[in-house]
Amino acid sequence: MSYNFFPMISRMRYIHRWGLMRNTFQENIQEHSHQVAVLAHALAVIENRFFGGHSDPGAVAVAALYHDASEILTGDMPTPIKYDNPAIQNAYKNVEAVAERKLLSMLPPELRADFEPAVTIPDPDVRRLVKAADKLSAYLKCVEELKAGNSEFRKAKEQTYAALQQNPTPALRYFMEHFLDGFELTLDELN
Repeated sequence: MSYNFFPMISRMRYIHRWGLMRNTFQENIQEHSHQVAVLAHALAVIENRFFGGHSDPGAVAVAALYHDASEILTGDMPTPIKYDNPAIQNAYKNVEAVAERKLLSMLPPELRADFEPAVTIPDPDVRRLVKAADKLSAYLKCVEELKAGNSEFRKAKEQTYAALQQNPTPALRYFMEHFLDGFELTLDELN
């Protein structure tokens, strides 16, 4: 019997983000998920090293790789719509849960339990770090767009930064304090 989980996952590259915004470069959920995985791994390491955390950075990174996998089936709903109304937000969470179950059903039954924590992220600490990294990734997209001269992302950058400032995760604050400024630099300035 043939299973279609991995061929479906490979389609993440066809789902574009920021659909309501004019982009200087298109970002898909596969690229985004890689960046979120790198950032989430960093947040887990920082939290463990400096703030008494006990998360498995590898498990956090893997969950980040799959955190938007349901969007293969649902598409990417723009943030202003997704979070504008609690009824829409709850309905969308239910749609995401159905899509996650559908994806997991595309695996051999013996593997489903192994992939379920990555796809559904039931661990609250892992989910918290992935969500922080996801918001951080959105902010970095805004930074990149503004560096490219796209003022369309100015308000999104302000709103996303304000949301990051409200997040109580100490590892996120550490990351912002020690690494965020570098994303504003050019390649020559980074060297």
